[in-house]
This record gives sequence, C-alpha cells and structure tokens, in this order.
Amino acid sequence: MNLHSQKGKLPSIRDYYSATQLRADRWSALREAAEGLSRHGTEGRQGKKLLATAEHLFDVLAPIECYWAFPGIHAFEHLRRLLHHGHTGDLSVSVRRIARALTSGAYRRRSIPLSSEEIDNEDYEDEASLAPEARALGRPYFEVLIVDDVSEPQERFLRQNLLRMRRTEDPFIYEPVIVPSLEDALIGVLFNYNVQAVVVRPGLTLKSKIDLPILSQYLTRVSEEEDVDAIEPHEYGPEACRLIAKIRPELDAYLVTDRSAEDIAGLDLGRCRRVFYNQEDFLELHLNILRGVGRRYKTPFFTALKEYSRQPTGVFHAMPISRGKSISRSHWIQDMGAFYGPNIFLAETSATSGGLDSLLEPRGPIKEAQDMAARAFGAKHTFFATNGTSTCNKIVVQSLVRPGDIVLVDRDCHKSHHYGMVLAGASVVYMDSYPLHQYSMYGAVPLREIKHALLNLKAAGKLDRVRMVLLTNCTFDGVVYNVQRVMEECLAIKKDLIFLWDEAWFAFARFDPTYRQRTAMGVANHLRESLRKPETAATWEAQQEELKGASEEVLLKTRLVPPPDARVRVYATQSTHKTLTSLRQGSMIHINDQDFKGEVEQSFHEAYMTHTSTSPNYQIIASLDVGRRQVELEGFEFVQRQIESAMSIRRAVSDHTLLRKYFKVLTAGDMIAEEFRESGVEAYYDPDHGWFDTWSMWSRDEFVLDPTRVTLAVGGTGWDGDTFKTKILMDKYGIQINKTSRNTVLFMTNIGTTRSSVAYLIEVLVEIANELDEKLDDASKMERRSFENRVSALVEHLPPLPDFSRFHDAFRAGKETPEGDIRSAFFLAYDEDNCDYLPLDDKLMERLERGEELVSASFIIPYPPGFPILVPGQAVSPEILSFMRMLDVSEIHGYRSDLGLRVFTNDALKSISKKKS
Repeated sequence: MNLHSQKGKLPSIRDYYSATQLRADRWSALREAAEGLSRHGTEGRQGKKLLATAEHLFDVLAPIECYWAFPGIHAFEHLRRLLHHGHTGDLSVSVRRIARALTSGAYRRRSIPLSSEEIDNEDYEDEASLAPEARALGRPYFEVLIVDDVSEPQERFLRQNLLRMRRTEDPFIYEPVIVPSLEDALIGVLFNYNVQAVVVRPGLTLKSKIDLPILSQYLTRVSEEEDVDAIEPHEYGPEACRLIAKIRPELDAYLVTDRSAEDIAGLDLGRCRRVFYNQEDFLELHLNILRGVGRRYKTPFFTALKEYSRQPTGVFHAMPISRGKSISRSHWIQDMGAFYGPNIFLAETSATSGGLDSLLEPRGPIKEAQDMAARAFGAKHTFFATNGTSTCNKIVVQSLVRPGDIVLVDRDCHKSHHYGMVLAGASVVYMDSYPLHQYSMYGAVPLREIKHALLNLKAAGKLDRVRMVLLTNCTFDGVVYNVQRVMEECLAIKKDLIFLWDEAWFAFARFDPTYRQRTAMGVANHLRESLRKPETAATWEAQQEELKGASEEVLLKTRLVPPPDARVRVYATQSTHKTLTSLRQGSMIHINDQDFKGEVEQSFHEAYMTHTSTSPNYQIIASLDVGRRQVELEGFEFVQRQIESAMSIRRAVSDHTLLRKYFKVLTAGDMIAEEFRESGVEAYYDPDHGWFDTWSMWSRDEFVLDPTRVTLAVGGTGWDGDTFKTKILMDKYGIQINKTSRNTVLFMTNIGTTRSSVAYLIEVLVEIANELDEKLDDASKMERRSFENRVSALVEHLPPLPDFSRFHDAFRAGKETPEGDIRSAFFLAYDEDNCDYLPLDDKLMERLERGEELVSASFIIPYPPGFPILVPGQAVSPEILSFMRMLDVSEIHGYRSDLGLRVFTNDALKSISKKKS
C-alpha cells in the first residue's frame, strides 16, 4: 500500500482494513515528515506543511501507541515535545530509529537508543533475514498487558518493580503495557499481537476513552455477543479474564483481587492461571508469567530429537543414512550432505532402535506433543499423521463407519473421502453443493439439502443407520460453513450424529477470533457448554410442542434446536503443512467426541495402525510439534497479517482502473447466493464505500467467504485459468499457485505472505494488463474479434456443472432413499470382463437420451475442478456426458482418451442384481 496518494496526501483511515497496517504506514510517513523537517525547518511554506503533517500523524498515532510497549507512550510523548520545541534534528533521528526498528523487528532483539546523543551502530536487518543460528541465540520477546487505572506515579511504580524482577537467566524477555479499562484490555489483546500475558488488577475501570473507529471496531466483536455495559464493578476483574479467554484463549491471564477466595472460586475466570490476593509479590508474578509462556514454548518431541542428535551413537540397525554415515563415507553423494547439512541426518533414526517415542504407541515426547496440540487447537485428543490429510480422512472414516452405515457426503469433497467410503463399505448419500456455473466451481452444501437428506431417511425408517455427516470446511475456494448451525440442526434430527469436518485448508482458523467461531473444535466446545444450560432444554421443549405434526417443508424452514441430551461427536482433519508451519504431509486429526473413550478408541487405534507407516518420518513429527508452538505464541499475529495481505490484494485490484478492465476479484456476492447471506453484505471492500464489517457476516450468514483466498476472474484476458497459471504467472513471472477453474485463478495468502509479495503480485498484474492494452491497441480488426471471441467463450459460454445423478438400482437397497453401495461397485470393476469402454461421441449421447442406462465403473475426476463427476456405480446422465465433452483440461483421472469412458456391462449389472435378490 502506498504511503501517499497521487496528490501527495496520506490515505485516510477508512482506506485501511486494520489498525496494524495503519500504524506501520503512519510511522513510515512520520519518518518522512521528520526527515523533511530536519532539512527544511518549520518555517516557510514547505516547513509549515511538513509541520502540519507531523502534528496530524502524532494525533493519529497517540491513541494507537497506548497499546504497545515499544516505543511506549512515554517515549512517544517525548517525541511530541521534541516537535513542539522545534528540535527537528533530534526528532528525525529518534523517529527514524523507531520506524526502522518496527519494520525490522529489531526492538524484539535489543534495546533501541532513541536519543541522538546515543550511538546506535547496530544494523537494521529485517529479523527474518538473520541467520537462524543468530536468531536462536536471542531470547524471545513478548509484552505483558497490565489492566489497572492508575496514576502516573503508580504506573511508574508498577512498571519499575516488574522490570526489576528480570534476570539474565530468564528464558524470555518482556515489556509491560498498562491500560486502564476492561474495554482497553479487549482492544489491546485484539490489536497488539505481542501480548502473551494479561495481568488484571483491582483498579481497572469499564469503559475506554479511546475514540478512534479503527480501534473501537475491535469491541464490536465482543459487544455483539456480550453485554459489556451490564457488568457490575465488582465483576470487572473476573469478567475481564473470562472475555480475554473467549477471544484469545491461548493467552495467560493473572488476576490480582481483594475479593475472598470463596467469592472467586465460583466464578468463570476463563483460562486464568493464578489468582493473587491483593499483594504486590512482583517476583512471584514475574516467575508465573515466564512459566506460563514457557508452557506454550515447550516442544517435547523436537527437544528430544535435538538431544538425540547430540548423542554419540553406534548404528547397527537398518538405516545406513542415520548419523549421515552412508553420506560422509561416499565419494559420489557429498552434494546431498552439503545441501541438507548434518543435523537432519544426525536426527534420523527408527522407533524400533530406541531412544525416541513411537508414533504408533506414543508414551513419551510424541504423546506429550500431541496432548499439547490438542490444547492448542481446542480438541480433547489430537493425533499426528506423517502422510497427509488423505490418510487422516481414511483413518477417521474407517474407525467410525461400519459396512452398511449410511454416511451423508459432500459430493465434491476430496477424493480421499470417496475412497474412504469404499474401504469402510459405507452406504453413501451424496449431497450436491450449490453450483457457480459462470466460474466452473462449486460452493458448499446448503443446510436445507443436508436436512432434507436426513428427514428423507427418517421418513423411510433408516435414521438409525445414519452414522455421519462429512463436509469440507472451508472449501478449496474459500466457502465456509456456519458450523454451529449445521451441527445444531442436524442433531435436532438425530441426536447422536457424528460430524467429520475436513479442515485441510483451515488449520489456521483457530487462531483468529472471527474464524474460530466457524471451526469444528471451536463449535464442539461451545455446544458442550450450551447443551448443559437449562435454557437449552426449555427452548427445545417449547419447539417440540410447536412443531408437533409439522410437515417436512416447515421443518426445512425452521431453525431447529438440538435436544439437551444430544451427543457432541466431532472430528476434524487438518493439513498443518498447507496453512501452518510443517514439513510436507504433516497433518493432524482433532477429536472432540463425548463417546470416543467408550465406543471409538479401540477401532480408531486399529484404523490408525492400518494406515500409519511403521517407519514415520521423525522430521515431520518434529515440525508438527514446532508448528504448534508457533501458533500458540504467534499464530494470532501471523493470521492477522495473512488476512491483511489478502485484503490489500482485494483493495488494490478493485481500486485500479486498468486492472478492473481485465480482472475481477470475486466477492462474497459472486460466490455465495443472496439467500445464504442473511447479513446482506456482498463484499469485504467496495471502492465507493470502503471496508465493510466482517463480524456480522461471520456471525450470521449460512456461508461466508474466507478472505485469505482471493479468487481472480481472468476470463477478460482471453486466457483460461490453466493457461494463465502456467504460461503467464509461473513460466514468465515465477508466481506459483495450485488452483484454477476454467476462467479463474486462486491466490492463497498464508502465514508466510509478506507485503513485498503482495506488491510484486500487483505489479505483475498491472504489467499483464498494460501488455494486453498495448497488444489490443495495435491489433487488426480480425485480431480484436478473435480476442473478443476467446473472452466470450470464457465468460459467457461455459458448460453447466452437473449434479450427482444417482446410484444405479443394482447398488441400491430400495428406491425411496438415494444411498448407494459404492464398495460393491468399486470391487466389481476389478474384473475386466465386467467392464467396457465407450467413446464420448454423439452416438453415446443418443443412447443416453433414448433412456439407456450406462453406469460408471471408475472414479472420473477432471482437474480442474478436481472433484469426482462420476463414482463407481453412478448412472451416467446426459448432463454429465455433456460436461465431460466440453471439458478442455489436460487431466481427467480415471478416463482413458484412447479407449473412452469405463462403464459396467449389462451382464455385470444383471449379475449383481440377481445376487441382491
């Protein structure tokens, strides 16, 4: 984002999505203004203009800096006095050092001298550019938020006494930030990502005096669900702890109170780690703060692996590469050793050799690491996987589903789920997501569709066989379910229903308050609490009375309430390596199932043994352990920056006249139908209105759009999505993406995305648009017509996406409900005599239109869009055949272009029908 507009003015506050972006840019602008004042002075037209700019920047930054320890409000006010007294040289030096330290992160590593009389010879390298060895030697830095409305002398007393407790042997270093009120505490923990601990003291007040919309908007997230104004003065401390835990559950809280232990014992203090009874024991507080952060910093398995690598060991087991011996003794593969370095080989061993824990039967550091991951992600149990979420999905399905169980499945989910259904022998009911024909992609399964499937099975007397609902949250394209509403309404129909949420692309969501409310584990914990409340039982009983004898249509339109004895049975599979820090194929299974111990644990263990390698990669396990540490300590910061990066892309494309000519960022209004958007909000950003409030969308709408995924419609360039990805972005500019549709490409920001990366992407898009402009300016009439035809084919003439047709009767148990035996169809195709191949020509279409039944013998999965349009046992419809014939993608898994479509012979279908009868 440019610091100045074309007219040389600062962007207004409304141009910014977040206060952290505003803060960074305002400090950079203040540095420019201070340096200008140092050169020109405060007199003359230029000087007065710079002075006015500097004063304005100080006014904007003043309320912001109250929430940060560096440079700190006292240093900030000192800078203001320098400006007021005309000491522009000193001001320039101090502001330059602060701005550079904020950008580089140097303040986290060392003390930054602000006075021009102090020499600062340290370089200002970006913290991320330092060698890992250099960074590992330093002590991690964090900030402690102290909530107390104290006078300046008292504040100085608190600050100095707490800092006086610091010792050189402390593993971490921190600085305190003092705010006066409960509301300021909530703003602080949502705004200042450096905060790792909060100390709530008895002198706090309720209301904040800050009047800056970009800051006060943080309170909207809390006030919509909590009546903060109704909190009584004696409740300020405990309620502050509870609310902080609700929005930032990873933080440690400490309550200093003068209330009796009996009064405090019965209150909800969130995740308060210690209560101090009206005493100024600064050493004990200091030690508790360090201990609390150390609890999250601990990495049991990574630490054990490092210790193992330092031990002298004689290798007499089946791993020549262990300790690097087979490499160091080699004359031909020394380059491998040089490339990877020694540590990866020193840390390579086998579970059977001893010294480290076993992934299959963990009792030591792996078990401890998994328990810590469960805590971090809000699960009751967490299991690591070293061969991806595809395997996680199969483990969960096989452990929960028995042959003949009915499972409701999102039809366009990842192919591993479909294969899991085959392995488990499930009777599958495929549910269709709403289609986005104009972009050749699917959205998600409407709640009405899910309820209809359940009610249909209930009417047929088959509800007892329904075992699980399996959905993808969020989808590859970023459509996110209202997880709470889905689970509540489904449990209202079947109270022991199991939910498997494929969160392969959503592992990061736990660490942002807005996202967390739509995660499987977040909602599972909420349901556990809400179902125990007396008002839940009363509401359910009232609704049962009201809905007596209600038709299906009434039930479909009603927001159903779950019974108080409903069981919370929730599983989530996450690709840690896709959205958080982990080596490739590092994934986790999170479980929040009230019946896991009694019913599932043994079968889960067997399924885990079935699919997990006996020789797992220890480096992947270690990376999962470290990745958990990272998100507990800085996940909030990184996810915040990730969202900001994506929002910057949205704003840049939407505001740029030339880019809008050829590109369009798809909005929630484009990807989610109006009927699913109760809030009525169509976009996160609009050039005419600025930013819209995201909280109302995420708290109310049936579906929302994950802003970290930016889907760019590229049909206006005349290139299809795959060509634009490969020939333009990757080959020409080195920009990597992995998801396209016929006329879109998907840019996914992640916790490693930088503002520089965003700037480069925008530069590339502008360059592409300029080249298209120049090419069209010089084009002949026929060339222009050719371009317009290509655009029209990509924008207007798109093949409609087909729905799931049905399973053939040979693989169904009756016609009243749609479930199918996918396992029988899959293995029937193992005998080539049962199959035939048919070319996708007009004759085949004629046969279908005459009513002939053709049944797929394979999974047919075109890339893109990457979901099965046919599964074994599914009847081929004219719509599916038409879609396949119009596809122009290079990959169609399960289809042989030299032979045609693989289908069952009539004799094979008759034989399976006879066996059933």
